[in-house]
Amino acid sequence: MKPAEELRFRQLVLGRSEALLRSAYLLVGDRGRAEDLVQTALAKTYAAWPRIRDAGALEAYVRRVMVTTATSWWRGLRFREHPVAEAPARPVPDAADAVAERDAMWRQLAALPVKQRAVLVLRYYEGLSEAEIAEVLEVSRGTVKSHTSRAMSALRRRMTEPCPEVAA
Repeated sequence: MKPAEELRFRQLVLGRSEALLRSAYLLVGDRGRAEDLVQTALAKTYAAWPRIRDAGALEAYVRRVMVTTATSWWRGLRFREHPVAEAPARPVPDAADAVAERDAMWRQLAALPVKQRAVLVLRYYEGLSEAEIAEVLEVSRGTVKSHTSRAMSALRRRMTEPCPEVAA
């Protein structure tokens, strides 16, 4: 890699690592796995650097690599992990209601299919437009809209369902 390109890559890493880490966390739901995801995405981007022509698409390329890598990880986990119907209950202090609600939202977000989760993260956390998301995920705008609609419907339904302990 030429020195000027090396400098551009370093600037991308230094300038966008925190934002990429936040997005990665929202995709995988675990700090350690998020760090691994960012590192893997940056390593793959570094390897592909000479082939990336559009300097404005560098961050979009890294995001795309993150989404595809996270998707691959989730597919691999599907055969190794056996999710339980309900997470074990843990006591939450009264003052932590906001934290509990946020945790519940993250759990529901993590339960969505990877593509739906990716669309919501890119749309509502990263602030990308439907067209930008379509470009990052290499899908049509209509697909972005349908993933967004399905994901929001699922979250709405799950977040408004009565808690089994309360309903009993």
